[in-house]
Amino acid sequence: MFARLRRQHNRARISSRAERNRVYGFTEVRRMVGALGLPDSIRDRACVLFESAQNEDLLRGRSLEGFAAAAVYAVCRTDALSRTLAEIGAVAKATRDELTAAYDALNRELGLPTGPIDPEEYLARFANQLELPNGIERRARALVEKSHELGLTNGRNPSGVAAACLYTAATEHDHALTQQSAADVAGVTSVTLRTTYYDLRE
Repeated sequence: MFARLRRQHNRARISSRAERNRVYGFTEVRRMVGALGLPDSIRDRACVLFESAQNEDLLRGRSLEGFAAAAVYAVCRTDALSRTLAEIGAVAKATRDELTAAYDALNRELGLPTGPIDPEEYLARFANQLELPNGIERRARALVEKSHELGLTNGRNPSGVAAACLYTAATEHDHALTQQSAADVAGVTSVTLRTTYYDLRE
């Protein structure tokens, strides 16, 4: 009898721990979605994705905060909403490594349908953050088209391509913008930015 009671107690404890983790994960998702100003539909689907990860036992021994952040990032990618890992990481309680590891696990185990995001999706937000005039943003849009034609977007970080196009447009307009500032807003290295910049200038 005592053994049966102990088993029931253990099951209840496991169930309540899973429930606590789920509630905590949902709370984190809601907090990040609110901080990023994303629509409620993203919040709801990220919560469903977090729960799917939990049901598939992907959370065991891993960061709950990482999976909550990865769920938000994954749903943004699925919806072709331009949010970089750096932007998600800035509001997450997880480290960049935890976020990346969780996203990789979600992608690998759940087969997320994440299509490529067009670099143009980032331009308006990056231009606003860098306080660039409209003329530079318009020129950057033309450069994104050129990068598509040259095949420069294939296999490259779309936020990095967007930043490189803005930097290229700024240099053409003699506007003071450093490579590092453009790279920082996109969450990429200046080396990544320069690669696309040099290709666009050829």
